[in-house]
Amino acid sequence: MTRIDDLPVRDELRGKSPYGAPQLDVPVRLNTNENPYPLPEPLVERITERVREAARDLNRYPDRDAVQLRTELAAYLTKTGKYPLGIENVWAANGSNEVIQQLLQTFGGPGRTAIGFEPSYSMHALIARGTGTGWISGPRGEDFTIDLAAAVEAIAEHQPDVVFITTPNNPTGNAVPPETVLALYEAAQAAKPSMVIVDEAYIEFSHGDSLLPLLEGRPHLVISRTMSKAFGAAGLRLGYLAADPAVVDAVQLVRLPYHLSAITQATALAALEHTDTLLKYVEQLKAERDRLVAELRAIGYDVIESDANFVQFGRFADAHTAWQKILDRGVLVRDNGVPGWLRVSAGTPEENDAFLDAVRELKKEL
Repeated sequence: MTRIDDLPVRDELRGKSPYGAPQLDVPVRLNTNENPYPLPEPLVERITERVREAARDLNRYPDRDAVQLRTELAAYLTKTGKYPLGIENVWAANGSNEVIQQLLQTFGGPGRTAIGFEPSYSMHALIARGTGTGWISGPRGEDFTIDLAAAVEAIAEHQPDVVFITTPNNPTGNAVPPETVLALYEAAQAAKPSMVIVDEAYIEFSHGDSLLPLLEGRPHLVISRTMSKAFGAAGLRLGYLAADPAVVDAVQLVRLPYHLSAITQATALAALEHTDTLLKYVEQLKAERDRLVAELRAIGYDVIESDANFVQFGRFADAHTAWQKILDRGVLVRDNGVPGWLRVSAGTPEENDAFLDAVRELKKEL
């Protein structure tokens, strides 16, 4: 049988594993940061209407520039982000991962490097590798915050072409203060113009505000977003970015032709029509997230303060063994490989109760 290693795979891909969380059939799945609430029926009906309309023209290519969708995304960002944006500031793709891929295809690539402060979203490093971009693992403190002095020193030493800042951070959940982002942006511009990508996939769940206003006067700053989390549309695969118009023009140099299907655009537009309803679910999840933090601490676990729809908790002598013991009780959480820690997504109240019961029992065994 032919193996991957028998193929002429690029050297930097050898020995690596694809990204993915376990998909197991258990009563409670809280491992992939999905929104646990199904889409409301009026939205499902509106999606059906829009998709039916789009289906009549499936013999034609979709709007290559997704003009209507980008216009509505800009309106959403303007309303919720407290910073005015137009279509020229917004680009959309198949999930925020494709947004990141297009950014690295444009500003990274062979002979260039990107830095991220780990542990953080592992797809940044994987996409960097896939685009031939060298990856640099930057430092975090013991409390998982970005050690600003050490981060600035790393940027000065390595002079990366792309800097990733994830806020709220995945898997730890903590937010990065705006002043830290500004300091890292300035450090990234000191030696040579470098792109700074702020990944705000979980920003709607934050106690604080989006960093969109920081775009003013900073043409090398990009903010990446997704509809997978707050919009409860993980199956849609729709991500987008906000940036200077020149960045939007630049990423179109590498986009595949007609990359966003007519069906994707129609579904996303329907979801944007129901923003107010969907954001009410976000408020419920924020309350449940805060409940998880409080109850985990009351049980006796260490917990990282969270601005996302998940919570990192520990500390365990053997995190994977703890993960298995929780799974044995019918609850699937995430072992991200961070020594001593696990991550749980905020679910419905009933799902969260089942999780808390499981970790109470586990605590008695530790």
